[in-house]
Amino acid sequence: MSKKKTLGGSTARWLGAFVAIAGLGASSQAHAGAADQLYERTLMTSADARCRLFKPAVGSALDAARAQARGATLRSGVSEVQVQAVEQRARAKASGAACNSADLQTAAGRVRQAFDGYSTMLRMTYPGDRATWQADRSVSATIPVWRLSQPAGFGGDRLMFGLSGRANDMLAVATFADNAQPYTARLVLRDTLRTQGPYLNARNAKGLAANAAPRNASRVFGAETRDSAPVTLLPTGAKTGLSFRFPREAADAMSRLDPREAATLEFVFTSRTGVDVVRRAYVEVGDFAAGRAFLR
Repeated sequence: MSKKKTLGGSTARWLGAFVAIAGLGASSQAHAGAADQLYERTLMTSADARCRLFKPAVGSALDAARAQARGATLRSGVSEVQVQAVEQRARAKASGAACNSADLQTAAGRVRQAFDGYSTMLRMTYPGDRATWQADRSVSATIPVWRLSQPAGFGGDRLMFGLSGRANDMLAVATFADNAQPYTARLVLRDTLRTQGPYLNARNAKGLAANAAPRNASRVFGAETRDSAPVTLLPTGAKTGLSFRFPREAADAMSRLDPREAATLEFVFTSRTGVDVVRRAYVEVGDFAAGRAFLR
């Protein structure tokens, strides 16, 4: 929902000049466009939380779009501190508006028009810098399916990672070219409470590995279960594989990360000498938060 295309007159003035307010300046059109959408969508989701402006389906669709705009703003080069400033200004603006305000009601009507169709969509694709999340709202009562997933390869091994089933369980499903059997798996995510931002290209490595936080700046989530994977969750073409389920808290932690950074999956094997051997796979955080909001 671009302000220039969908908002006019007093409604546009009510939403405010987000760039000037947030102090982002006009360094690039990309910065402005992404932050514009973030400001507007944050403002309207905040107003909805207080004034109950939308039906749940539209409100959820708007929140998914807000999360996607947040990721786009970070990708455009705006810092996390500046993004938080945009969000804070938008929430403050929303909190000061009367629920029966004519301008707010006009803006809400335009949001309904823009997101009503979007709220009925069953599938969405969220491309990132290096990888893509596929989101699917359809759920089977009998067959395990991916609701939000990203494939990855590591060496000759393959992985599907994401959320599955009605409970949106966070799973890693892997198949190993040499039929090796890891006894556990770990998900390693940057600890946002101990770091000031993502580690982007911080190490001399190529691909997603360069955007993964070092171990001493990360949280480690051990798999809660290890099972044979259902065929419907296996990487394309695989006949067998293992499924590892991670704590629900891990999904919350991943949603707070920068879309440009990587999460690390560690699969742990016992060698013949009894020493653990680890194989690592990397997935891009991307629009995980937006895809998760879309499922709601």
